[in-house]
Amino acid sequence: MLPNFIRFLPHFLYAAFLFRDYSPQKVTFSSLNRWLNQFEETDRSTIMRFLLNVNYLSENKTRSILVDQNEILLSHLKQADIPEENVIYVQIHDPGSSSPVMLNMVRDASRLERRRCSFIDSKDVRKLYDRTKELEKGGIIYVDDFAGTGTQFCEVRDFLAEFIVGNFAEYFLVASICEEALYKLGERGVEAVSGGIHSKVDRPLHPNCTLLDPKKKGRLRDICKEIDKAGGLGYKSLASMVVLYRNAPNTVPVLLRGNVGQDVVGVLPRTTDLPPFIT
Repeated sequence: MLPNFIRFLPHFLYAAFLFRDYSPQKVTFSSLNRWLNQFEETDRSTIMRFLLNVNYLSENKTRSILVDQNEILLSHLKQADIPEENVIYVQIHDPGSSSPVMLNMVRDASRLERRRCSFIDSKDVRKLYDRTKELEKGGIIYVDDFAGTGTQFCEVRDFLAEFIVGNFAEYFLVASICEEALYKLGERGVEAVSGGIHSKVDRPLHPNCTLLDPKKKGRLRDICKEIDKAGGLGYKSLASMVVLYRNAPNTVPVLLRGNVGQDVVGVLPRTTDLPPFIT
């Protein structure tokens, strides 16, 4: 059998280029080879095809999506007689959240400070109360990079809702959102504004997807369960395939991420999957 780097040379070249700015761990020929060598020879072709189904959002693409969607949203609000000075941006300040980074990205790229928009941390409920009471009406835009189940966002938003005074339309600006989160947002009257909805039919290991042959799909699902019996397909078994330059969401299958501590190494591990630095 030919070595991986020869057999899958076009795939290696494409993957190394596609994931070139992945932050937690650089994707190289060496890391791809080390990852692929863990699996049976007969599974490797399917696994490489699975990897190339990842919807990867580089830093530039993430910025472009958020900035473009934000401008469309501000234009929509303006048409509804809501001026930019009546728009409040909220960052979701939870451990591990990308929200502060994403909001800073949009703020700087769109020069929102000069446009007299307001910026509030989700922990500063007094400021939210005072600002909404002062404005009386407007728009509230929560910002993050990705939403999977939507549970974490909705918990924060439900808490903040008690401190919103007046008539405010609410929006969740994200680069990508899973369809599961849309239902929870809809129940709360929060509109998702994103670059795309990550549907179940676009996730090769999800039961609703038919991208892979059933036998091959079953084999990859089995490998995920061998790596992690409880969470092999990611949080709540979402089996999502969106990976952002800053991190892989915890809803991504462990076949791509590896396990915690990297006894089984991943090609796109989360920062929390990686072992600690030894000094």
